[in-house]
Amino acid sequence: MRLAGPLRIVALVVTVGLTWIVVSILLGGPGHGFPRIQQLFISPENSVTAEPRARKYKCGLPQPCPEEHLAFRMVSGAANVIGPKICLEDKMLMSSVKDNVGRGLNIALVNGVSGELIEARAFDMWAGDVNELLKFIRPLHEGTLVFVASYDDPATKMNEETRKLFSDLGSKNVKELAFRDSWVFVGAKGVQNKSPFEQHVKNSKHTNKYEGWPEALEMEGCIPRKTTAS
Repeated sequence: MRLAGPLRIVALVVTVGLTWIVVSILLGGPGHGFPRIQQLFISPENSVTAEPRARKYKCGLPQPCPEEHLAFRMVSGAANVIGPKICLEDKMLMSSVKDNVGRGLNIALVNGVSGELIEARAFDMWAGDVNELLKFIRPLHEGTLVFVASYDDPATKMNEETRKLFSDLGSKNVKELAFRDSWVFVGAKGVQNKSPFEQHVKNSKHTNKYEGWPEALEMEGCIPRKTTAS
């Protein structure tokens, strides 16, 4: 019974000692302020050792376009479920959110000098009238940029005149475009050579990503502005 008092004192001393050690570790020792406690409350974003976030430029491009170039990114439709997207200079020209896309060919006409949208329309190439598409692309002015993204079926209603018009805009794949192929293309009225901005994937049951449809295509890049309108 007489040892109870000394034992309480020893326990108190040990507790105080351990508390002092823990506090010293957290405070970083004498003269160090509160660096270790502060570290507990530093967010990863504010930490100097945090990984820097990759900067995104216009339309989500990984690097900026040179001066006098237009930044673009486009995605074809995925099967018959997810609609295509066409972005230019950080402006969404066509998308499901804008409710201006549809089955077939989704086409945005852009002024090649200013980069401003002229008109955007979707043309049903399965059950629609191909003459509507022909009326849309026949009267293009020199220097007009033409952005095309497929969705579901881009080619069933295509005829020889349609294919020739797209070929004249710089397409090298339109002559082979067929039922449910995926296709993205940027051309221009009056181009002298084939466009470098084109992707095409054939509909094939052996390679299709989706049942009955090939994979969606994504393309991005920088297009030089026209210096003068014709």
